[in-house]
Amino acid sequence: MIRASHPEARQLARTAASWLALLDSGRASADDLQRLERWRAADPRHEQIWQRAEGLRQRLQTVPPTLAMACLDRPAASRRTLLKRGLALALLVPGGWLLSQQLPLAVWRADLRTAVGERRGVRLADGSVLQLNTATAVDLDLEQHRLTLVEGEIALSVSRAQPLTVDFGLGQVTVGQAQVCLRRDADRCRIGVLQGMVQVRPAQGMALALQYGDQLTLYTDGSGAMGRFDPRAPDWRDGMLSVDDQPLGQFLREISRYRPGVLRWEPALEALRVTGTFQLDDTDRILALLTASLPVAVQSRTRYWTTLVARKESA
Repeated sequence: MIRASHPEARQLARTAASWLALLDSGRASADDLQRLERWRAADPRHEQIWQRAEGLRQRLQTVPPTLAMACLDRPAASRRTLLKRGLALALLVPGGWLLSQQLPLAVWRADLRTAVGERRGVRLADGSVLQLNTATAVDLDLEQHRLTLVEGEIALSVSRAQPLTVDFGLGQVTVGQAQVCLRRDADRCRIGVLQGMVQVRPAQGMALALQYGDQLTLYTDGSGAMGRFDPRAPDWRDGMLSVDDQPLGQFLREISRYRPGVLRWEPALEALRVTGTFQLDDTDRILALLTASLPVAVQSRTRYWTTLVARKESA
């Protein structure tokens, strides 16, 4: 085994943790992945600490990657003790610092957060049920009966008379004895009503009421559009994605939300059509199903860099 000095080992561990945080954030670009490959190939010690980091990450699936990686240069017995105690505060500082380099600070500091591919359900103190989809961050202020959707997608069910107000950046929605789904993307936010009625107050424009089946999309330029809420949209709560004759490009953009790293495809594949119900917990299987039903092939340089190409027919 190739060994490094203690200060150097700590620096290598932090670098590996930073890379894993970036990959798990879902924001890694193709250039990022190329830089990671170059870093791993530059020195045998880099590849050694990377393999160790990935191995520890797989064993600690329930622990945020940056917290686990903060322990990389500690003895195994010490790691077990720290993890059993929930990780000492001293480890939270470097781990939090590493993740803050790759994620917006508001996301890292959020009260509730899910990683790429993770979903989570929480029952709030007032009895409301909050479900977080992949790569989602939420701040809670239950004393003021408020939530803030920092990024991502949530489903909220409020059964009490006391309503909850959700701030989603482009406005606010007040939910009382109703069920809603909210999805916040970089350039828009979508509000869909599953049950009851809600009040929406856009940051720009007049307030309006939405009822069962309504969907409102607000854009960062101040515009908005009303539509009908797709009853299959909340299937993510059960780990499913259902589509009917959807363009492959649109389908893959949705799948990429649940898959760490980069998922790319040839432009010529955009218009192929996809129909079916897919389990979001296994995106590798989803891609395998696509190759079985469509004229496409999967090329993977690493687990975090996958490209779909047109399948060449054998002569």
